Amino acid sequence: QVRLVESGGGLVQAGGSLRLSCAGSGRTGSYYNIGWFRQAPGKEREFVAVLSWVGRITKYANSAKGRFTISRDNDGNTVYLQMNSLKPEDTAVYLCAASVGMSEYPSSYVYWGQGTQVTVSS
Repeated sequence: QVRLVESGGGLVQAGGSLRLSCAGSGRTGSYYNIGWFRQAPGKEREFVAVLSWVGRITKYANSAKGRFTISRDNDGNTVYLQMNSLKPEDTAVYLCAASVGMSEYPSSYVYWGQGTQVTVSS
């Protein structure tokens, strides 16, 4: 069992930055890849980025490329999502999730956190 806890969300003006954290505990030694997703009210859950355990390979949604950066600390238990140049359309609940693959589909992820709210005002 892997437990994931997100933090770092909040209210920010357009053009601002936030850094989200995803802290893992439990079977983190199983070397899961960690993805970030977001879900706005009335919309489907949307892929944002994913980071592999081995090789630190990254993949981003087009909406995140050039603005967001996913990274991991040295012990591998915390994954970050640095978000710059935020836009009102980035407003959503952001969730991290663990998977053995690098999929963009939520159904491929086994463990999920509860999410952290990000609100970008115009």
